[in-house]
Amino acid sequence: MDIKPIKTKADYRAALKEIEALMDARPRTPSGDRLELLVTLVEAYVAKHYPLDLPDPVEAIKYAMGSKGLTVKDLEPMIGRSNRVYEILNRKRPLTLKMIQELHRQLGIPAESLIRPSKKARAA
Repeated sequence: MDIKPIKTKADYRAALKEIEALMDARPRTPSGDRLELLVTLVEAYVAKHYPLDLPDPVEAIKYAMGSKGLTVKDLEPMIGRSNRVYEILNRKRPLTLKMIQELHRQLGIPAESLIRPSKKARAA
């Protein structure tokens, strides 16, 4: 099968090229197994060399609002009255543990992102 770890950008590009050629491979075939292994290696290489930083909590909430078409009123069950929601969105007040739990549960925002200090708090 001759698959080796991806250590360089050249290895990475070669793996991507081979993945592209194998995209139509059927699962549970030798080509499908090779595709699955190559994708796993590429994912590991990307995670190691190009890590993504989690978004700021307020930016994560705003993104969820935009992508789900939510309004401030929709956030009230998770955060509190509209004035409290505005305080959170304007970085005037930090999220509480209960807010973090509800935002994670109801909107699927990663808890790891919600517990990070906001940009304002990090700049201080």
